[in-house]
Amino acid sequence: MSAKPDPADLVLLGTVGGVRGLQGDVRIKSFTANPKDLAAYGPLWDAAGQTSYRVKITGEAKGLLIARIKGINDRTAAEALKGLDLHVPKAALPVPDEDEFYYSDLVGLQALSVSGEALGTVSAVEDFGAGDVLEISGGPYKGLAVPFTKAVVPSVDIAAGTVEIDPPAGLLEPPDDEAKDGADAPD
Repeated sequence: MSAKPDPADLVLLGTVGGVRGLQGDVRIKSFTANPKDLAAYGPLWDAAGQTSYRVKITGEAKGLLIARIKGINDRTAAEALKGLDLHVPKAALPVPDEDEFYYSDLVGLQALSVSGEALGTVSAVEDFGAGDVLEISGGPYKGLAVPFTKAVVPSVDIAAGTVEIDPPAGLLEPPDDEAKDGADAPD
């Protein structure tokens, strides 16, 4: 068994989405560049770094991997894993090339507008189906989420600890109901 990793050092590679069949096979959404590489980095871990999983990819169906997890031999045991996020220690991943980075490297970076305004800190990178989004918190704009595209995020400097944001028109404007807040309030 591998030494337990530091949870702060774990990188999310996939999520168990459901089960397939009666023999304990699971469906996994892989977040690796090549989905079938999910099992190539060694044992996968839960988010707490407490339990490791040996995964064997057996196929693909509808954009998900079909896999067997060592010790999971029936549907009931497989169903208990539904929603499980699978991680690896960052050290198990290849070093990114110049101008490449892992999304986990973005969390904690200071977000600055192209004009130099502090917007907050990157708190998460999400993908809700329409593309990646940087969530920025702790700044003057509540609930700030920006599309993670080259046009909106022209610069990422891991060494400097910053991301540069070129906000599209209207992104940093308060919603109409907030702008009017208090304007129509009775005296």
